[in-house]
Amino acid sequence: MPKSLHQDICDKFRFSKLYEKYAQSLSNILFYKYGALLNPADKVQEAFIKLWENCSKIKPETAKTYLYTTANNMMLNEVKHQKVVLKYKEVKPQDYTNESPEFILRKKEFLKRFERSLSGLKEEERVAFMLSKIDGKTHKEVAEILGVTKKVAEHRVYAALNKLKNELEELNRK
Repeated sequence: MPKSLHQDICDKFRFSKLYEKYAQSLSNILFYKYGALLNPADKVQEAFIKLWENCSKIKPETAKTYLYTTANNMMLNEVKHQKVVLKYKEVKPQDYTNESPEFILRKKEFLKRFERSLSGLKEEERVAFMLSKIDGKTHKEVAEILGVTKKVAEHRVYAALNKLKNELEELNRK
C-alpha cells in the first residue's frame, strides 16, 4: 500500500507537495474540458485556496477529489455566469429608433384613439375581443372562459372588431 503523500494538509511543506503533484494535471483537465477562455489556471489556484482555507476539515485521502470537484464546480459556475453575460448583451435596451418623429406622434395619437374606442365597447365585446386578439385565445377558448357558446364568442369578437374598424380608419387599410 503506497504511503500517503501527506498526513496533515495544513502543513505548508506537505501542502506545497500536494500543489506540485496535482496543480498541472488539474489545470490541463480543466483546459481540455472548458478551453482557455474561462481561465482554468485561475480556477486551479482558487481551488487550492479553498483547500487551504478548509485544510483542517479535509482528510488527506480526499484532498485530490476535493480539489478536482471544487475546480470543476468553479468552472461550471463560470460557464453559467458567461451565459448570463451573453444573454444580457443580447438584450440591450434600444435607446434609439429609426422611426421618424412624425410616425411616433401618429402612433401615440392612434393608441389614444384606439384605447378610447376600446373603452367605448360593451364590456362583453371588449373582453371577448381582448381575449381573442390580445391574449391570442381561440374562439373556443374565449367561449369556455366566458361561459358562452363558441358562436356567441365569435359574434362578440367580430362585433367589437367591426365597431373598432368603423371608428379607426387605420384598421381598414391592408
